[in-house]
Amino acid sequence: MSFTTSPDSQAARALQVAQRVHAIEPFRVMEMVKAAGELKRGGADVISMSVGEPDFTAPDIVASAAMEAIRGGVTQYTDSLGLRELREAISGHYAAVQGLDIDPRRIVVTAGASAGLLLACAALVAEGDEVLMPDPCYPCNRHFVSSFGGTPVLVPSPSEDRYQLSARHVAERWNARTRGVLVASPSNPTGTSMTPQQLRDMLAAVQARGGFAIVDEIYQGLSYDHKPLSALAVSDQVITVNSFSKYFNMTGWRLGWLVVPDELVPVFEKLAQNLFICAPTVAQHAALACFHPEALAIFEERRREFQRRRDFLVPSLRKLGFQVPVMPDGAFYVYADIHEVAHRDRADSAAFSMALLRDAHVAIVPGDDFGFAAPARHVRFSYATKYERIEEALARLERQLGHA
Repeated sequence: MSFTTSPDSQAARALQVAQRVHAIEPFRVMEMVKAAGELKRGGADVISMSVGEPDFTAPDIVASAAMEAIRGGVTQYTDSLGLRELREAISGHYAAVQGLDIDPRRIVVTAGASAGLLLACAALVAEGDEVLMPDPCYPCNRHFVSSFGGTPVLVPSPSEDRYQLSARHVAERWNARTRGVLVASPSNPTGTSMTPQQLRDMLAAVQARGGFAIVDEIYQGLSYDHKPLSALAVSDQVITVNSFSKYFNMTGWRLGWLVVPDELVPVFEKLAQNLFICAPTVAQHAALACFHPEALAIFEERRREFQRRRDFLVPSLRKLGFQVPVMPDGAFYVYADIHEVAHRDRADSAAFSMALLRDAHVAIVPGDDFGFAAPARHVRFSYATKYERIEEALARLERQLGHA
C-alpha cells in the first residue's frame, strides 16, 4: 500500500513560525534536568541542585482547601482580576509583613508569575522598545520582552553592585528607545537583593526619565538577613510581580499576582480577560488558606530551613575554592565563580557542570542560561533540596575536585 502527500499536508509543512520565536532561546537548565533524568532512570543516585523548585509542597491546610473547593463545586471562572477575597487577603499580607496599605483593587491575580510578567510586557512593551535588565538574570524575563517585539538590553551588573541594575547603569544605558527596566529582588540566579538605597536610587533614575519599572519580587518571602523591602514602599507607580510558588510552595498550582498603579487596573483587566480569562479557580480558593496562621507558621519554619541550608552551602563552596563574592540574602540560589576550581582542566561552566553530573551525579546549572557577562565562569547551585542531600553533594564535589 502506498500513500501520497496531500497538498494540504505539503502546505502545513511549509508554514512559517513567527519571527519572534527565533528571538527566544531554549531554557538550558531543562537540558540538565533531562540528562539527570536519564541517569536516574539508569539507576544512578542523582542529587539535583539545578531546578528552582522548593522540595516542600503545599501544607495540608492548603491542599484541604483545594479539595473543599472541588467538592463544593466552586470551580467555575472567577473575575479576571481574581477572587475578591484573595485580593483582600494578599493586601492584608502586605499590611502585616511590610506595613504597606495596598488597595485590593490594584492587585491582579494571575496564572503564575509568568502570566503576570506576560501581562506586564503586553501592557507596556511596544515593538522596538528597549528594556534594561541586569546581567545575570532569569532567562525567561528577557524572552517575555522579546515576545512582544521589545529588545531586552542586558547590562553587566558585577558583584560590586550585588549583581543588580543600578541607577548608574540606568543613566549610562538609557537612550531614545529605552522604555523601562525589568529587575528582580531577590534575583535568580544570584539570590541577592537590592539594598534599600539601591532600589530607591534605581527607581528614581527610571522615573526621572519617564520610564516604567517592573520589579519581580517572587522570592521576597524568602529573605534571610533583613526585613524585605518591596518596591511598593518606594513608589506606587511600579508594577510588582509575586507568586505563590516559592515562599508558599505551590509551584504546580500556577498562581501569582501583580500590583499595578491604580490608573492601569482597567488596562490589565482587559488584557487578563482576553489572554487568560482568569487564574485557576481551585488554586485561588486553596491560596486563601496560605494566610491562615497555621500555614504561615509552616512557611516561616521552612524559610528558616532554607537559611540553614544556605549557611552551610556558601562557606562549604568557598572552602573548596569557589568564589561567592556576595552572600545571597534571599531565594535559594548561589551563583558561584568556578575559575579557581576549574582552571586546571580549562573547563567552562557547561563542561564543568556536565562532568559533575556524569562523574559525581550532582546536577547544577551552567551560567550560560543567565546572560552574557562571564557565563563560562559561573554556575548556579540551588539549595531547594534536603540538607542531608546537600551535605552528600558537597562530599561528592570535594572528591570530584580532588580535595578528599
